[in-house]
Amino acid sequence: MLVKVYGSAVFGVEATTITIEVHMDKGIGYHLVGLPDNAIKESSFRIAAALKNNGYSLPGKRITINMAPADLRKEGSSYDLTLAMGILVGSDQIKAPEIERYIIMGELSLDGSLQPIRGALPIAIKAKEEGYKGFFLPIQNVKEAAIVAGLDVYGVTNLKEIIDFFSGKGTLEPTVIDTRAEFYKSLDFPEHDFSDVRGQESIKRCMEIAAAGGHNIILIGPPGAGKTMLAKRVSSILPPMTLREALETTKIHSVAGKLKEVGLMNQRPFRSPHHTISNVALVGGGSYPQPGEISMAHNGVLFLDELPEFKRDVLEVMRQPLEDREVTISRAKFSITYPSSFMLVASMNPSPSGFFNDPSSPNTTSPHDMQRYMSKISGPLLDRIDIHIEVTPVPFEKLADDRKAESSVEIRKRVTAAREIQTKRFETIENVHYNAQMSSKLIREYCVLDEASKELLKTAMERLNLSARAYDRILKVSRTIADLDHSENIISSHISEAIQYRSLDREGWLG
Repeated sequence: MLVKVYGSAVFGVEATTITIEVHMDKGIGYHLVGLPDNAIKESSFRIAAALKNNGYSLPGKRITINMAPADLRKEGSSYDLTLAMGILVGSDQIKAPEIERYIIMGELSLDGSLQPIRGALPIAIKAKEEGYKGFFLPIQNVKEAAIVAGLDVYGVTNLKEIIDFFSGKGTLEPTVIDTRAEFYKSLDFPEHDFSDVRGQESIKRCMEIAAAGGHNIILIGPPGAGKTMLAKRVSSILPPMTLREALETTKIHSVAGKLKEVGLMNQRPFRSPHHTISNVALVGGGSYPQPGEISMAHNGVLFLDELPEFKRDVLEVMRQPLEDREVTISRAKFSITYPSSFMLVASMNPSPSGFFNDPSSPNTTSPHDMQRYMSKISGPLLDRIDIHIEVTPVPFEKLADDRKAESSVEIRKRVTAAREIQTKRFETIENVHYNAQMSSKLIREYCVLDEASKELLKTAMERLNLSARAYDRILKVSRTIADLDHSENIISSHISEAIQYRSLDREGWLG
């Protein structure tokens, strides 16, 4: 007897439906074909024990199971439940005439209980697209899959529940989630708020500009100046995610198995990897490719603390994703593309001791040591960071001030208004949504300067010895400052403020 049941495989952030064909014949044997990995090959032992502990058995026949398409490599233990249901129906131990209308996924424990799987959301989206009636999966993953409207999503705790459902001995209720209500819940209550930061008004202004234009930013200052505290609050002033962005971000975290039970993500991600991270862990990859930290930060913030402490080759692999806003991982037989449109926030001490050019510090650093320290960061990487700002320690008077600072919600209103101006400006241009994404051609079109502004910029370039790469960055940042001021034209005050944010290009640094 031949029976077909359906599961799904996830490649990148997209799912592909897998047909599990179970054929029973005379003889004894268990043959699993269709490029399964070791975790799937071992499933026979888990399935046999789970069936036995729930009153069923692995039939004493020749069982041939094909996982089609047979030329696509299958991996992971999430096919256990699919295979078990195929064996039960194929051996006539249960009757399930409608089983072909459902996607079934789950890892079995020996007692028949189910363990969570990865990629539940992209699987549910694919099932809806292909017209399946429902999706059975472990109860731990049901919230993320139930985001998809128009698909019956059943959370199952053990094998017996799904057997009873198809046999007509029991019922299961599909999980229903109001996606929009979930999305807007706690949207205006960020965990980290700028109202907690004492002083640093100029740095907050800089962060607001960076968030408004999507600019990458680096903070340079001594230990204890507040660089990490400020960086952790950047995501709280970014514009709220759209429903499309929330689905994109949730899919990536679902594939990586990092969602747990949160359902639809409504807060922009903030990722802060340690400086010992490998290049594969940062950009993604591995024998069975998984998204890296830059993809986990998609539509959010990637914070690299103590930037020069990261290995140089790790930082260099970020150059292409920073430019293209996606990363492609190629293998001999396939390639996978993960989205990676993130805002980079980096921080660093100005020298190995942390107190370069600070006369009050007992730790001094020679210019040679400083040059060697800064050379760990390549010019092409710095070229992709629009804003460089020096962070100075907060004086006692500011720390002791009890007055509440401006909240993230208030700052975000201004940032969102500026982003709306940019969205309208670039609505006819593909893959450009905010100022940081402007090409040289767009800069010439949208960053036109009057004579006074041109003269100011020329003087600054000559007197401060700003590098040539600083020119376009200053124009981009000044365009964002003008948007925050709701000004159609860039004026000299916008240019002068933008010039302040190129610390590493000035004489005395390694620009």
